[in-house]
Formats: sequence, C-alpha cells, structure tokens
Amino acid sequence: MLTLKFVLRNLARHPLRNALTVLGIAISIMAFGLLRTTVEAWYAGVSASAANRLVTRNAISLVFPLPIAYAGKIRAVEGVTHLSWGNWFGAYYVDEKNFFANFTVDMRSYLDLYPEFVIADDQKAALLRDRKGMAVGAKLARRFGWKLGDTVPLKGTIYPGDWNVVVRAIYAGRYPNTDETQAFFHWEYLNERMKMERPARADHVGFYMIGVDRAENAARVAGDIDARFRNSLAETLTETEQAFQMGFISMSEAIIMAIRLVSGIVIVIIMAVAANTMAMSARERMGEFATLKALGFGGGYVALLVTGEALALSLLGGAAGCALSVPVTRVIAHVLGDYFPVFLLSGETLALQGAAATVVGLVAGAVPAWRARQLRIADVLGR
Repeated sequence: MLTLKFVLRNLARHPLRNALTVLGIAISIMAFGLLRTTVEAWYAGVSASAANRLVTRNAISLVFPLPIAYAGKIRAVEGVTHLSWGNWFGAYYVDEKNFFANFTVDMRSYLDLYPEFVIADDQKAALLRDRKGMAVGAKLARRFGWKLGDTVPLKGTIYPGDWNVVVRAIYAGRYPNTDETQAFFHWEYLNERMKMERPARADHVGFYMIGVDRAENAARVAGDIDARFRNSLAETLTETEQAFQMGFISMSEAIIMAIRLVSGIVIVIIMAVAANTMAMSARERMGEFATLKALGFGGGYVALLVTGEALALSLLGGAAGCALSVPVTRVIAHVLGDYFPVFLLSGETLALQGAAATVVGLVAGAVPAWRARQLRIADVLGR
C-alpha cells in the first residue's frame, strides 16, 4: 500500500505532462486496436468459413464456368452430404456506385448448406415459391431501404440487361461475423433467360458448394471430386471454403502487411514518448531517490517505484484507449459498412491492446529504473 501511495502521488506531481502522456498512449492504443480490427475485417470471410464445406470451381480460373451436368457426379462422391451451385452475378442497383455482393444460387440447397443465414419460415416459403424472389441481408436492406415485396431493378454486368427481382426474404446473421450485405436469387431464373438469349451460356455454373459429412474427410473428398474430372474439357479445382476465401485475401496481402506494420510502428512511437516522459521524471527526482536510499530503502525498491509509475501511466492510457475503441469501432462499422460488412472489436484485439499497454509501460520504465537502482548517494550529494 505504501508503494502504491508513492506511485499515485508521483503521478500527480506533473498533472499536465502526465495527462498528455496518458492521452497520447490512449490514442495510440486505440489506433492499434482499430488497425487490428481492420485486418480482422479483411479476414472476416475466412473466419466465417466452415471446415466441412468445400468449393469446386474451374481449375483454370473462377472466370470459366463448369457444366451443371457435373452435379450428379459430385453428389455421388462418398462423403458428400450437401450440394449446391451458383454464379457470381455482379449486378448493381440503379447506379454503378450502388454495387454489392450478389449471387444466383440453387436456393433450397444453398440455404440448407448455410444455416448461418437465419430466415423466418414464412419468408423462406415465399422465397422458394417465387422464381424471381431474392434474399437480402439485413444490413443491405437497411442500406437501400428495401422491404419485403419490393421489386428491385438490377443492372447486369456479367449478364447484361435489366433484371427485376422481388425481395421475398431478409436474412439475419446467426453469428456476429456473418455477412449481412449479400443478396441471393434463383439460379433457375438466370438459366431460363440464358437459354432464350444466350444458349451457349446456359446450363453452366460458376462454382459448386459442397457439404461433407466430417471435416477430416474434406481433403479426401476434394481429391476424389477432382479425380473424376481429370482430363475433361473443364477440369476442376476443389478446396476448402477457407482456402477459397484466402485466395481472394492473398490478392491484397501487401495492403494487409502494410497495415500490420503501421500498427507496430504506432506502438514503438508511443513507447518512445512514454520512455522520454519517464526519463524526465526520473532525472528530476534523483535527489529523492538518494534520500530514500539514505533512509534504508534498497535500490530494488527505488527501481520498483519508477517501473510502477511508468506502468500506471501506460495502463491508464491503455484502459482509456480500449474504452474509446468500442464506440469508435461502432461508428466506423456504420460509416464504412459497405466496404467492411463485418467490423467488430474482438476480445482478442482488446487483450492485445492491454498487452501492448503493459509492454509500453515496462519498456518505458526499464532504463530509468535501472539508473535509479544503480544510483550512488555520494554522487547525487556531490551534484
């Protein structure tokens, strides 16, 4: 208790300087947390992937389609329990700036494969009945003000033309990291129109989504599927859903590395600032440290006082930074929801913020504490 009292008294010795130091640490810890959250948002699709889901696409590129006739052969592979298919549709709403993720899928099997999309029973029944029905995420519906029963005109890019679909279901995410900014409508609607307008593009899909009985069988099932179509006109590449998502993330790996590097630099800078503050404070109190030693307090105790003060400053700033991170994250998630469908401050990030604040305090106080420990009473009295 005596040591804690000393530390708290010393913090109040220079209130303005210490308050500015705490503020700087708080802002830096908050920035560190937001940068970490940005990286986690980039990997949201990967973290939301299921271990027992596979994706089969054309071995050349996702751009090239696969015949719908492959469905029967894939379903016959041992270990396959669910099968669905779809296409990236790539349409926009009214204006090109109103772009969002939209797919055509085999609706019934797709919803069975993705239980994380929660849809009310009456909405699901209406969606399955209407060939032009569309399911949209709750965030996407709020973005455009769509309601159940609204007819939505979409402008096709990959599949040119005007496409009118009806909002029959609004899904909510079962988990916090479920993407609620997507839209799905029936693959049959697309295929029927392709048969009339572009027959060569009909009866083809962009990908197959596959559910396997056990996650540990995923590698074997993937190999069996690709073996069935080896040396065919459209060879396949089957990988886990997580690996499929990572393929997109790898395209922006340089950006992610830059964000991680900046987050580390932020901590190093604030560490230097805190160390400078503690060095100034220690130099001003050399006479006090010598007095404590003359009264019988050991060098270790004096070093403990200096380290405790540095740690207290850093932890106060860290606590403030963590507290600020919560509302700021919510604001960013609201403002940038179109770019980051999932932007959540995770418990892991909060723990890393606390750990970073602790490291900053310990490192900032290390050198001043060592100097205070090595201090000789005679040297101070001589000065």
